[in-house]
Amino acid sequence: MADITKAKRIVVKVGTSTLTYENGKTNIRRMSKLVSVLADLANSGKEIVLVTSGAIGVGVGKLGLGSKPSDTSGKQAAATVGQCELMFMYDKLFSEYGYVVGQLLVTKSDFEDGQRRENLSNAFEKLFEYGAIPIVNENDSVAVEEIVYGDNDTLSATVASLVNADLLVIFTDIDGLYDSDPRENPDAKLIPVVEKIDDSILALAGGAGSKRGTGGMVTKVHAAQITSKAGINAVVMNGQAPQHIYKLLEGKPQGTLFKAK
Repeated sequence: MADITKAKRIVVKVGTSTLTYENGKTNIRRMSKLVSVLADLANSGKEIVLVTSGAIGVGVGKLGLGSKPSDTSGKQAAATVGQCELMFMYDKLFSEYGYVVGQLLVTKSDFEDGQRRENLSNAFEKLFEYGAIPIVNENDSVAVEEIVYGDNDTLSATVASLVNADLLVIFTDIDGLYDSDPRENPDAKLIPVVEKIDDSILALAGGAGSKRGTGGMVTKVHAAQITSKAGINAVVMNGQAPQHIYKLLEGKPQGTLFKAK
């Protein structure tokens, strides 16, 4: 855990299931807690990047749709509404602690094209220099392939690699990776450390996420594969109590640690 206690630049990913209630409305209490913890970490000298899901889910609640649209254009429309609401909330909450936020809406091609990747990297570095907190999401209104196939777990790992982060923390709605599905098996045991991601680990991670989110544990393990290759530790932990990240940074095991190579 020594490397984690020394982490200075931290990418935190939060999912839709953490940010919203079952009806799609924003979970204000949890969002407020998340922001207070991240602002406090920034006060301590950490450089924070927040990768946030939730635009479509929040948009569904804002529009009063009742459930997430099944068609791509409906998801795009919900995302445009939800992204406005998300950033309004983040801006308001972070400003209470004296922090300015910067929105970065990205697509896969922004990382694949050399010049755009460099431009994006420069924008991150300047935001760090200015003391602002970058908030990242996929540009769901135009990046149709991300809505259909993608997930922000992979995005968070890609961002962590881009900014040379020391640590990636993925908040989700369970405590980490288990040896069987804890929703079906009450005797399932949490796996505290994964030294190497192999086929057996990928098999344990099978299954989808909640009906409000797009990812499941498998996308989080794939994200950990990306960070591991980049020499970055990744931790998957429960987002219901974001203050537990303090324990993690104090060297106390939380969730599942996927160790860097």
